[in-house]
Amino acid sequence: MSDKIKIIEVKSEIGAGTRGASLGVEAIKIASLDMKSNFFRENESIEVENVNELLFNSAEHAHAKFIDGVLIMEERVCLEVYEQIFDDFFPMIIAGDHSTAFGTIAGIKKAHPKKRLGVVWIDAHADFHTPYTTPSGNMHGMTLAMACDIDNLECKINDPKSETIEYWEQIMNVGIPGAKIYPEDIVFVSVRDLEKPENYLINKYGIPNFTPEEVKKLGPVAVAQEALKLLDHCDLLYVSFDVDSMDSRISIGTGTPVPNGLTVEEAKLLNVELAKSPKICAWEIAEVNPTLDTLNSMAESGFEVMEATARAIEARTIVPEQPHKKVNARKERRKMLRPNQADEHPV
Repeated sequence: MSDKIKIIEVKSEIGAGTRGASLGVEAIKIASLDMKSNFFRENESIEVENVNELLFNSAEHAHAKFIDGVLIMEERVCLEVYEQIFDDFFPMIIAGDHSTAFGTIAGIKKAHPKKRLGVVWIDAHADFHTPYTTPSGNMHGMTLAMACDIDNLECKINDPKSETIEYWEQIMNVGIPGAKIYPEDIVFVSVRDLEKPENYLINKYGIPNFTPEEVKKLGPVAVAQEALKLLDHCDLLYVSFDVDSMDSRISIGTGTPVPNGLTVEEAKLLNVELAKSPKICAWEIAEVNPTLDTLNSMAESGFEVMEATARAIEARTIVPEQPHKKVNARKERRKMLRPNQADEHPV
């Protein structure tokens, strides 16, 4: 067993608009077998209980679909990430839809509330919508707005109902109250499919974005080094890798593929170079959907990036930092696993 990495499996897809991302974890495991890798034998995994059964109900919140379930998942992922950091592991998260990346961010901040956290967001999309601006209502497009505690009322086009707003405000306080990161502490890589409300926030806060064209021109290693320099003022860094950051000819097994993205080799070199930094405290891969990919090639590409990144993490020297205050994390975790979400979050 690795004494550094702990794999956290999040088989949730309630934040996505296309079904099937919850199967991404198993698809990646199958890819590892086909590639004759010992990765999942060498590293221990733990699974976060999901609430995908809510998908059989109608979406009651048009501008934040299944937000009641998303709230539960954010709390559970937050607590699991916190617990693994508490136990001195490096969390590598394999997630279904990208909405639960907020839970990862919240978990890091719960473990290190006094540390400034930066985020390298490798994705075709900015995921900076809110219930007030979303064109789809899918919450995997709202992750960074949750993390920054942003409503973006300046670009408001929707009127969410009061129950939706109450859930949205509860989500903002998962882990620790309020914002977990500053917008200025985000670096985008490969983002190329944006709506006006997201462009507004990117311009307002001056968030840098290394487009696929810039990655090709500068080289993925140089882009990674530049991203680290831009976030040098942060104490800790988190890398979130959505497979749709890769070109649509590669990322056929994901819900929202976009042309003109990264190659597998570019994604691998980029993530490996980032992972060499001792400030990187968690890494995540999301949005593999094998129902859209009969050959499982998307999972194979994603696993190739993941395994190379893990090797870079294992090769570096990590000095674990203890959270400022120890609590009974496992007891707290059990509170989040009650089966009836209606009892957990009455509104």
